Amino acid sequence: MLLRAELEPEKLAHELRTSPIAQLAPAGDKFGVSSSPPPAAPAAADAVPIVITHGMGDSCFNPGMKQITQAAGQYKGVYSVCVPGGDTQMADTISGFFDNMEMADTISGFLTNMDKNVDIFAAKVRNDTNLKGGFDAMGLSQGNSVIRGYIERYNNPPVRNYLSIHGTVMGVAGFPNCNPAGPISGICDVIAEALGDMAYADIIQNHLFQANYFRDPVRLTSSAYLSNSQIAQWNNENTQNALYTKNFESVKSYNMIKALKDTMVYPNEGEWWGQFTPGQFKTIEQMKDTALYKNNSFGLATVDSAHKIRTNTTAGEHLQFTIQDMEWWINEYFN
Repeated sequence: MLLRAELEPEKLAHELRTSPIAQLAPAGDKFGVSSSPPPAAPAAADAVPIVITHGMGDSCFNPGMKQITQAAGQYKGVYSVCVPGGDTQMADTISGFFDNMEMADTISGFLTNMDKNVDIFAAKVRNDTNLKGGFDAMGLSQGNSVIRGYIERYNNPPVRNYLSIHGTVMGVAGFPNCNPAGPISGICDVIAEALGDMAYADIIQNHLFQANYFRDPVRLTSSAYLSNSQIAQWNNENTQNALYTKNFESVKSYNMIKALKDTMVYPNEGEWWGQFTPGQFKTIEQMKDTALYKNNSFGLATVDSAHKIRTNTTAGEHLQFTIQDMEWWINEYFN
């Protein structure tokens, strides 16, 4: 797969973008944005810019993400920007899967691992003078892993309010829409193999974004997971990083949107900081029942006790939401 990214990146990016595992933002009539959007609303005195991140297989250069970014900024009357993992549509797509530092945005959601995607995001945010005073953050799907990582590892300039739409913030226990025998076997068989026995090997963690937030409930106590998993480090499951907790607790609000019929984020309770009960794939633990909450491993209990966590739902599948949904969330949460 890494070789394909070097030899035929355009073809690979197209396959990733059109695959069943791609987490594309709604566009056009599905989102309800007209081709001639209304003028921007006047910004409130305390308004800050909005920064947006995209899902797996998507790109800031795609129509849906452009529409969402424009609509969010116009509704709030503020500067808004989608921060890509690379400088072209091809690069942005692939970097959301695998690590290949010469590729960048669609590619960055595949070929650049999670920590490196966070580093890229942080650098782009710091280079944008419009964001120097801080911003409200909105993530779609896998893009929420980037925002969560930025908050814990950097948060300078700071995130004020955070809106997670169908986010992978608590990781996933599998990729239900990725069938190795399906039409994209050349991609899904790589992911299926990587998310098996080798999921927490250094070579996989160093190269595959999806493995970085893969939390296999039967392996959560394994030495490989605790030592090598990137999300395990963010969760302070093995060693304690006080900076992660301090930064996590500094955000004004966490606003978590769950898709009730989500088949992409598995289990979808993870969109509200829940998970499978360790050791099996049947029973779901809600946020307050998890060890991460009870131990306050990275500040989750602290922010909840301060009433900083708010939840909402959408009725349908993954990333099925409308402009009216988004405007309600922005009005309710970005203040």
